Amino acid sequence: MIPTITLASSNAHKLSEFQEIFAKTSKASVVAAPSSLSVIEDGATYHENALLKACAYYQKFKVPIVADDSGLEVAALPGELGVLSARFGGNIASSKKCELLLSKMQTVPPEKRQAYFICVLCYYRSPQEIFFFEGRVDGEIAYELKGEHGFGFDPIFLPMEATQKGDSLAMLSEWKQEHSHRARAIKRLLHFL
Repeated sequence: MIPTITLASSNAHKLSEFQEIFAKTSKASVVAAPSSLSVIEDGATYHENALLKACAYYQKFKVPIVADDSGLEVAALPGELGVLSARFGGNIASSKKCELLLSKMQTVPPEKRQAYFICVLCYYRSPQEIFFFEGRVDGEIAYELKGEHGFGFDPIFLPMEATQKGDSLAMLSEWKQEHSHRARAIKRLLHFL
C-alpha cells in the first residue's frame, strides 16, 4: 500500500499542483488536510515557515505531513518579497500585487530585473523524521501582466529556461507543471520516497 501524505495548506492551487505531480508516481499520494489550520508564519526563512506549518498540522492530525513555503525573490527589491511574498502589498488581489511590483520596478533596467521563485518543502513524518526539499526557477520580472493561468506573481515572471522566451509562467501551464519551483521540490521529495 502506498503512503498517503497530507498537505498542510488550504490553497486549492497548491493542492492541484501537488496532486498532478503525485498522480504520475506510485510512491505516494497526497490529500488535503481534513481542516485548515491558522499557522503564524513568523519564521525568518522558508525552512522555518515550512517547519512551523508541518509541525502544527502533524500535531493536530498525527499523520505524515508535507508543508511548503515559497516566495519570489527580486534582486532589485531585496527584502521586500521573499518569505513575505504572500503579504506583499497587504490584503489585495494577486493582480494588484503584480501591478504594485511592476510599479516598483518601473525604473529598473532590463539587466537588473533578475528574480527567482523558490519553494522549500518540509516532509514531517514524525518528530524524529523531518526532511527538507528545495526547488528554484530563475527568471526575470516582465514589464506587464501576461497570461490567464497560474496564480500569484505568475503573470509577471518570465522563466529563463522556458522554451517560449518572453512568455510568463501564467502562459506556460504545461511547462510550469513540470519545471516550477514547487514541481522541482516535489520531485526531490518523490525521489527521496
